[in-house]
Amino acid sequence: MKGIILAGGAGTRLYPCTISVSKQLLPIYDKPLIYYPLSMLLLAKIRDILIISTPRDIEDYKRLLGDGSRIGVHFEYAVQETPRGLADAFIVGEQFIGNDSVCLVLGDNVFYGAAMSEILAQAKDSIKNGGAAIFGCFMKNPQDFGVVEFDENKKVVSIEEKPKKPKSNYAVPGLYFYDNDVIRIAKSVQPSARGEIEISSVNEAYMNRNQLHVTLMGRGVSWFDTGSPKGMHKASGFVKTLQEMQGFYISCIEEIAWRKKLIDDEQLKKCGEELKQTDYGKYLLSLLNNEEESG
Repeated sequence: MKGIILAGGAGTRLYPCTISVSKQLLPIYDKPLIYYPLSMLLLAKIRDILIISTPRDIEDYKRLLGDGSRIGVHFEYAVQETPRGLADAFIVGEQFIGNDSVCLVLGDNVFYGAAMSEILAQAKDSIKNGGAAIFGCFMKNPQDFGVVEFDENKKVVSIEEKPKKPKSNYAVPGLYFYDNDVIRIAKSVQPSARGEIEISSVNEAYMNRNQLHVTLMGRGVSWFDTGSPKGMHKASGFVKTLQEMQGFYISCIEEIAWRKKLIDDEQLKKCGEELKQTDYGKYLLSLLNNEEESG
């Protein structure tokens, strides 16, 4: 399976902060926003990852992430010339996807939960024979998002975008798994009234074929859409509080790579030494010290 992070857009809701920089490069507490969706792909055991961004910002992502060898993965990069909708990611990334299935995660979504690895594995498994998998995250205000309705067998029966009267409390976050047919479907989608190739149209196509699965993110899973200043602030506060209380870092890509054995102790030490003047770098080095003590 291949992975795509869509980190494009103008970020107009965050102006003036994003006039000169991509919003996915802004910090959520102590690390760039893009680290958070990237950590989901690493937890899903996806190693080939395409970063899609704007002509202005793509070089900044290359400087930040490189070729991926630092954390034991492979990054490629592609430009989305104009924001044509989320589903355009499959058209831009067609050559990268090849004949594989694909996971798309939006660059401004932050997820946290002790069971995330299992939730992601369940979604991957649900499409092993084809189809698509989306997620349902319980929200008090689902009307602010896309809302998924499903039956007792977790079969999706409707998807509505920002409905006035939601049919469930489950919002659809920006994390999706698809079989290879998603490329053909995305190409067949007609642009919406706002001129975009909507991801909801892709999901509806799978729903109409009875091939759309829903994986529920239950209690203990938090999801933040950080497309606004309020969302950025809430996510940063959440990360700060949890890290200070527990001592463990959230979405630390080097730690995940190390624990998944994508890099060894020496590589983790090198990552920590590069950042040793920061608390982040000291945390990476402390992982090795704690490992020695526990051994």
